[in-house]
Amino acid sequence: MKSKLLLITGILALLVAAGGFVIYWKVFSEPSVSPSEGDGVEILIPGNATWEQVADTLGSKLEIVNMDLLEWVARKKNYPRMIKAGRYVIEEKISYNTLINRLRSGRQDPVRLTFNNIRSVAELAGKAGEVLEADSAEIADFLSDPSNYSSDGFTEATIISAFIPDTYEFFWNTGAEGFYSRMLREYRNFWDKGRTEKAEIIGLSQTEVATLASIVDAEAARNEEKPRIAGVYLNRLRTGIPLQADPTVRFAMNDYTITRVLKKHLLVDSPYNTYKYRGLPPGPIACPSVDGIDAVLNAEKHDYIFFAAKADFSGYHNFSRTLREHNRYAAEYQRELNRRKIFR
Repeated sequence: MKSKLLLITGILALLVAAGGFVIYWKVFSEPSVSPSEGDGVEILIPGNATWEQVADTLGSKLEIVNMDLLEWVARKKNYPRMIKAGRYVIEEKISYNTLINRLRSGRQDPVRLTFNNIRSVAELAGKAGEVLEADSAEIADFLSDPSNYSSDGFTEATIISAFIPDTYEFFWNTGAEGFYSRMLREYRNFWDKGRTEKAEIIGLSQTEVATLASIVDAEAARNEEKPRIAGVYLNRLRTGIPLQADPTVRFAMNDYTITRVLKKHLLVDSPYNTYKYRGLPPGPIACPSVDGIDAVLNAEKHDYIFFAAKADFSGYHNFSRTLREHNRYAAEYQRELNRRKIFR
């Protein structure tokens, strides 16, 4: 009888141990969660999300063998009370325990934001809103309020110069203020001692460099010409000659379809019309490129005062020291526009 009891006790102990092993395996080791799309899916958890909302997202994005068991693990680890917003990419099969640990840690996978050729704050906000939790309206509203950045030396007209075109990594749940703060750090890193000293040498502030760079970007179809074009505009600024830059007229009229700036366009009364007003406009006419900024800081030293697009439509320009020479080149280009029936 005693040996029977021992045998039964031993069997029960083995069953309990086996059951415990099965539970341990299913929770900690068995790959019971997998991406539904095969090559990885992103789990986006917004701020203030509840466990029910997280569970719905997990259920829709992942193939989960036993949702009840996953919830049991989550509650045992107190995850419903410590949910962390963010973007989490699941690329392979994992256990319930690994998934909850990953989400509970807040160890996010960043998103990449690339921007260039941006014409306005609204366009920039739209680009950022495509990859960040903060939508474009939130970012645009923040950037349209000068009180958010006036202490950093920017105005509503110059704030676009704070954004240096490149590719950046952000956490998905970055808000409008966080987005600006991060870009301000990048801006300050960009304006290192070397660039700052070069701006001082040519007598321009950082935002003035950005403003001129945006004009140079718009004028130059060929990167290699940017330093020479920048040199022309610096010569004009130094001698008090109006910049007379066609891109500023397009900006003033908010019409980028204009391919041929005519006399009627030059009548627009705007501080951005550099035919009507001397000096630099109030701010950049677009987000200046790094090439454009460096072209201004390293502008060619010459005595050219004018430039006109070449009539061969190569994207290059003829540069002139005298108005007479410039008028000849400009007339050649105008004739070619007429021949091609480009009247607007």
